Amino acid sequence: MPIDRPPAPALDPPWLGLPREVSDMLRPQVSGIVEAIIEAVPQLVPAYARPMEGRFGSGLRGGVAVALDRFLQLPGTRLPALSEESRQLVAGLGRGEFRQGRSMDALLSAYRTGARVTFREMSKVSAENNLGLGVVVNLGESILAYIDELSAVSAEAYAFEQSERAGAVDRRRAELLELLLMGQSDETVLRQAASMADWALPARLAVVNLPLERAEGLRMRLGPGSLVIERETDAVALVPARPTSTARTELARTLRGRRASVGPVGGLEQVSDSLRLAILAASMLPPREGPEDPPIWADEHLTQVILGAEPTATSELAQRRLAPLADLPPTQRDKLAETLLSWLRHWGQRNLVAAELGIHAQTVGYRVAQLRELFGDGLKDPQSRFELELALRSGWLTPAGGSTTPR
Repeated sequence: MPIDRPPAPALDPPWLGLPREVSDMLRPQVSGIVEAIIEAVPQLVPAYARPMEGRFGSGLRGGVAVALDRFLQLPGTRLPALSEESRQLVAGLGRGEFRQGRSMDALLSAYRTGARVTFREMSKVSAENNLGLGVVVNLGESILAYIDELSAVSAEAYAFEQSERAGAVDRRRAELLELLLMGQSDETVLRQAASMADWALPARLAVVNLPLERAEGLRMRLGPGSLVIERETDAVALVPARPTSTARTELARTLRGRRASVGPVGGLEQVSDSLRLAILAASMLPPREGPEDPPIWADEHLTQVILGAEPTATSELAQRRLAPLADLPPTQRDKLAETLLSWLRHWGQRNLVAAELGIHAQTVGYRVAQLRELFGDGLKDPQSRFELELALRSGWLTPAGGSTTPR
């Protein structure tokens, strides 16, 4: 039987053991310590090897002065290392490092340099005032604990900013893909959207489609020049087409075992067509499930794709797949068919469907609920979804009475 143990008591901060008068002795030295830190940091941290003037120098001096002032408020107290004001300043330093494109290593090195200089200067004053070895040791421990807290707060803010940026970039990349799939934006709009998505538009590219669960690690494997967008049930990668004989082989190696299909290489205006052909080719060929299976190249299977769109077969497919709509009144049938096609095109993203159809998102939800009742598990099956979209895109519907006619 487990034994209940009381929680461990919170440890007192090391500065509690420092005499309060230490602050009075050290405060007149703050300006000199600030300058000593300002002089040491550029020499010991290459990322900051620049003149300490202008906004950069002023900001650094102000930050060091605020940090030292807060530290001198701590001796003889149980105060937390940082006040709300100083915490915000230190967090801002972490965010600033990310925005400047630097890693956290530079800032952490600067903190360590500042700690060494601060201890060196403050221990001199302590020795000159005969405060004793115990105070000097406690002072060093307090400085280290204080710097640890500064480092932790800055690192947390850096990570948060990095996460926020990643989320914003992912959203902008999804919007860029939507523009490319719509094929309605001019080059200026596309280049602006690509810039916001932190992606350089290539002249020609290949479009890759694969199941979402097989996309893990693909961004890293493809490299920074490619774009990977995760959608509701699949992922799409836009890969710059390199004019080398080995480019296709290297892409095949990267996509091996991912159940991927690759559309024909083309320009930006062909992204939508390339993706559609990739999906069509994958749906018409036996699935490649093995860990070493290569991707499907749509340009190697265009005959199957064309035969799959044969009108008689399409009519038969529509009659079979759209049968659940057959007995509905024409107006209701048309609304549900329109909603189903938009829902399939946008992979169930309710807001996009609502925007395309000019209806409220709740109306979309109501219609989709009706569709789920009519089609059941067919809306969950990739093959069924594909065939439904093909039937709807063909313009054929099965009206009451059983004959198949074009809309």
